[in-house]
Amino acid sequence: MVYSHDAFGLGNLRRMLSICEYLLKDQTHLSILLVSGSPMLHAFRLPKGLDYIKLPCLNRGQSGTLFAKYLGTELEETIKWRSHLIHSAALHFKPDVLLVDKKPYGIQQELLSTLEYLKAHLPGTKKVLLLRDILDSPAKTILDWKQQGYYQAIQTWYDQILVVGMAELFDVAQEYQFPLSIAKKVRYCGYIRKPVQGLNRTELRWFLRIQPSEKLVLVTPGGGEDGFPLVSAYLEGLKHLPSQMKLRSVILCGPEMPLSHQQELQKQAMPYPGVEVQVFTDNLLGYLDAADAVVSMGGYNTLTEILALQKRTVVVPRITPSQEQLIRAERFMDQGLIQAIHPDHLQPKTLMQAVLTQLEDRAIPSLELDFNGLPNIANHLSNLFFRHPLREPALA
Repeated sequence: MVYSHDAFGLGNLRRMLSICEYLLKDQTHLSILLVSGSPMLHAFRLPKGLDYIKLPCLNRGQSGTLFAKYLGTELEETIKWRSHLIHSAALHFKPDVLLVDKKPYGIQQELLSTLEYLKAHLPGTKKVLLLRDILDSPAKTILDWKQQGYYQAIQTWYDQILVVGMAELFDVAQEYQFPLSIAKKVRYCGYIRKPVQGLNRTELRWFLRIQPSEKLVLVTPGGGEDGFPLVSAYLEGLKHLPSQMKLRSVILCGPEMPLSHQQELQKQAMPYPGVEVQVFTDNLLGYLDAADAVVSMGGYNTLTEILALQKRTVVVPRITPSQEQLIRAERFMDQGLIQAIHPDHLQPKTLMQAVLTQLEDRAIPSLELDFNGLPNIANHLSNLFFRHPLREPALA
């Protein structure tokens, strides 16, 4: 059973679906129940062996304040409702493993009753916490974890912590001051690499009618809820292209971008025949593969998928309500993996100059990323509930 709260964006959901899909390929007799509040679950093709329960949507917006996203229900009432659904799922599904994304107690402690039930009635169920490489600034995360009781929660309830990242870039246990008893539970798995499953680079470039002499830039603000400034700056920056530059652009607004913003971007793109504006694709990897450079925000999934495909990228990270993307962008830029622009310094001309630089840049990064995340996660989970691991641990 997999819990993914998803109060903002698509990153958590896409990451957890990638893990689910990989586990199902490894274990043919495995069944996975995904419990999530993402409004986009229906947009993904689910493999055999995976089903889901949709929780009422929450949103934390850019302010960080939680509220019911669509229903006119109070937050406390909605949390209780979600908690009952999660508990009921565990009661009837009887999972051998509970894989929890990011929050040890879930949003607003909505997982607590399920954790208590599993301990009392299914003590053999292993509980695993999955953390991405960076959560927020150390100062904010440490304070939040102390206030929420997360250190004690991990000590009490969880058997293992899987980190989808590298200690060389961000040592979660050290940065967030994990006590030794918790640090011993941490396993660094490396970053997640997903295979391109839809149209590949050659097929997509043919479909988009891109000539061999043309360069393709993909612009993707993730879910898109706060992506308008980035996309608008890119479109405005096209005015600064050299006349001889043959550039094509595909813009993926994101399914959570407000309709009024989508319409404004469509108008802004009209003078440029080389620009195609779409809302969403379930083949993001294919579009990344087809691109020569990418303009994006700094979410975990987006950046690691770009770098797994060895694409040059310009990143404008989100800086509120969390510092997560900013820290990741800074760490990656320090290693020569990306070029980053702070959103406070985002200007159309500066952005376009950075894109042109990336299209020409062939510098070799100073750090090679480990993309064995999926096989390493599968191996660690197999060690928890099988007598023998599925495979030898993947090498970095």
